Amino acid sequence: MATTTDLQRTFLRYQHLLVFVAPVVFVATVLGFAPTTGTGLDYWLEFWWLFPVFLTGATIVNTVGISGSALFVPFLIFVFPLFAAPLEPETLVKVGLISEAFGLSSSAVAFVQYGLVDRRLALSLVAGGVPFVVGGALLSFVVPEPVFHGLLGAALLAASYLLFRADLGHGGEGDHDDGGEAETAADGGTAALPDDPGKLGPAGVETADDGTVTRVDRDGSDYTYTRGGYVRRFLNYSVGGTFQGLAGFGIGELGIVSMLGTKVPVRVAIGTNHIVVAATAILASLVHVFGGGLVPGGHSLSLASTPWNMVVFTVPATVTGGQIAPYVSNAIETDTLKTGVGILFGIISVALFGMAVGI
Repeated sequence: MATTTDLQRTFLRYQHLLVFVAPVVFVATVLGFAPTTGTGLDYWLEFWWLFPVFLTGATIVNTVGISGSALFVPFLIFVFPLFAAPLEPETLVKVGLISEAFGLSSSAVAFVQYGLVDRRLALSLVAGGVPFVVGGALLSFVVPEPVFHGLLGAALLAASYLLFRADLGHGGEGDHDDGGEAETAADGGTAALPDDPGKLGPAGVETADDGTVTRVDRDGSDYTYTRGGYVRRFLNYSVGGTFQGLAGFGIGELGIVSMLGTKVPVRVAIGTNHIVVAATAILASLVHVFGGGLVPGGHSLSLASTPWNMVVFTVPATVTGGQIAPYVSNAIETDTLKTGVGILFGIISVALFGMAVGI
């Protein structure tokens, strides 16, 4: 009879296959049952070109550990109308969130496989952010379009600033790579490092009586930190959660900076942040799809108003990008990618401020 450890190890070993089943089931369900505004092959293939765009975007944002909608929403505002009809703000945020939810969930599982997710820390952050995400999502139904663009610009400008402040280099505090060997102890022996048989490679995690966490990832690199700083992280995640619901991003950008500020090692912070952003993106997506009628004066959105012929391509693209991201993160200097994304955010925010004032 299979034990929990055996099941966990099997899941992690075959997570690529299991993760890719999710978008297949999603697309099949949409094709078979979703109420749509069009029919036929022309309707379903209209936005095939979104696949490479969202694949690239998902790989970038998952590597840095921020919300996918931070790139997807500006793309849908500025570039998408050049090739198709413009989308309403609540619709483009919904597309961004649905796509982000799948992509970040995919990447989160990949980071779990690498042993880079602090699940206890992630659970506390998700629980604290839930009411703010729901509130922000409901607020999106009544915010006028110019105000929406202004808030979106402010969020991107703040995200750009925070990205430049964050040190996402591989040599973060408290982590080092000793090639899989346990570090030398003071008595001339070797210090014992956690090794969980339910995980792949030498991965494992232990929490000492004083709260110090020792984590070993799949490659044998070990990280030492504490989970202190809950109040600081809660304040950042509450503000970020409100923007996550309203604009589709924010909690990832503020979250990664708050974790680094409380001395969580870089790669653990990025991996843990994926769980938080994925969970809140799923929640915000549900509110955007079903919650319009709950707000006085809000837009009553039906399922048919969702552009399903877009998400059947964006969801598989973001799932694929989410699986690629951990390998990209391990192969390149994340700071290089972070700088490019920060500059792009700054440029987009200026354009959004122009839209907000009618330029």
